[in-house]
Amino acid sequence: MPIAVVDNGGQWTHREWRVLNYLGCDAEIVPNTTSPSELERFRALVLSGGAPRIESESEALGLTAEYLDAARWPILGICVGHQYMATHYGGAAGPAKVPEFGSARVTVAERGWLMEGLPNELTVWESHNDEVTRLPDGFDILASSDDCVVQAMQHRKLPYAGVQYHPEVEHTEYGAELFHNFLNKALKWNE
Repeated sequence: MPIAVVDNGGQWTHREWRVLNYLGCDAEIVPNTTSPSELERFRALVLSGGAPRIESESEALGLTAEYLDAARWPILGICVGHQYMATHYGGAAGPAKVPEFGSARVTVAERGWLMEGLPNELTVWESHNDEVTRLPDGFDILASSDDCVVQAMQHRKLPYAGVQYHPEVEHTEYGAELFHNFLNKALKWNE
């Protein structure tokens, strides 16, 4: 299944690509300036993490708003991709009360399709100054940490989800399983 990894300048974008390929996808990294029409051959999108601050540097996310407007595909937002998804659909994101770097303990409150089969708690790898501060309508919180309420979110009806942490990083527990859940949703959605 062809999946586009939209490069938002994240240091781990290639790891996202590598995990998806390891799981059997035909993943391709594309610049966030790629025309939405050029993405029509893909069956899902991953919005990578990146360094832009969501309130003051969102122009660095290129055409991401157009991808979300044209979305007919399942979408997984990671870090700034997660934050941008929340703001685009009517939520809010801004400076974290406590920026998180390194390991954090996440508690899963709801499974949904994104976190199906994951344990109640997991250790994840973080790298963020901003976070989702208000959930968009139609989304539910799936997981939280002590310092970040919206570590994971998922739309109730559409195949859109986001995580604040980095599932592609080796030290994140159950990262491959989270990607696997996203791929299963994409396969079912594209049947």
